[in-house]
Amino acid sequence: MSIDTNLDTPQQESNAQRRTVRSRFGKLRNWTVLLLVPGIVLIIGFFGLPLGDVIIRSLSDPVWGIQNFQWLALSETNIAVAGRTFGTAFLVTVICLLLSYPYAYLMTICSERTRRLLTIFVMMPLWTSILVRTLAWMVLLQDSGPINDLLEYIGVGRLPLIRTTLGVALGMTQVLMPFMVLPLYSAMAKIDTRLLPAARSLGATPMTVFRTVYLPLSKPGIVAGSTTVFILGLGFYIIPSLLGSPRESMMATLIQQQIGGFLQWGHGAAMGIALLVVTVATLTVATRLAKGASIVPGVQR
Repeated sequence: MSIDTNLDTPQQESNAQRRTVRSRFGKLRNWTVLLLVPGIVLIIGFFGLPLGDVIIRSLSDPVWGIQNFQWLALSETNIAVAGRTFGTAFLVTVICLLLSYPYAYLMTICSERTRRLLTIFVMMPLWTSILVRTLAWMVLLQDSGPINDLLEYIGVGRLPLIRTTLGVALGMTQVLMPFMVLPLYSAMAKIDTRLLPAARSLGATPMTVFRTVYLPLSKPGIVAGSTTVFILGLGFYIIPSLLGSPRESMMATLIQQQIGGFLQWGHGAAMGIALLVVTVATLTVATRLAKGASIVPGVQR
């Protein structure tokens, strides 16, 4: 009897220690849940409540019903503005992708010192006020500006750059390029470059290597950057207002006119809801295109 007691004692002590550790971790886990409370409160206060107010206004101003959404869907002006907004955002996304892809690739193959300089050039627009940058574009693109002076000097002639969709796209591209370059560089930096000479050693041409090896591996960066630029482009207000004309108005400008100019809160709220629906739909499509990869730079799924 005494021998059995001596054999069970270490096992009993081990079980007791395990129960104590599980109890402490259980209490700690309960306390860590409380750390989520500030984040949940902020999300509800700064996103949930304003979103709920916008939804209610879209359905209740001036009376309850869906008349604001009917006005949004049946007005030819609204349809034209929505088409121009999506078209401009898509054009800016394509331009940003074409310019940013070689730039991000250069960042992956250059020296560390050059990479730092290229990173500074990318980040510099984010460190400058968007209003200052837009005013600079107004000087560059005006009819008597330096760009038109150069075009006239080389024989092309003066072109209407400001107060056009082209001018709006140029200004938006300069602002949004960092949001395309950084996801692309993040994806390209993870590509195993040994795959490229391996593919060439099997007889693939450089274009085939790029199309079948490098481009698919960089697709998460393309999807993340394109999604970010397109969604941000839908809500631009300052650049279309200063570089465009009333004929180039976008959704954000129209929302400001409905709320600030005509005091039509229901119309503005309905347009905001429409933009939110398009944003969610874009994120859903981008998530499917990413096929398991994260569409948020720096966040792993």
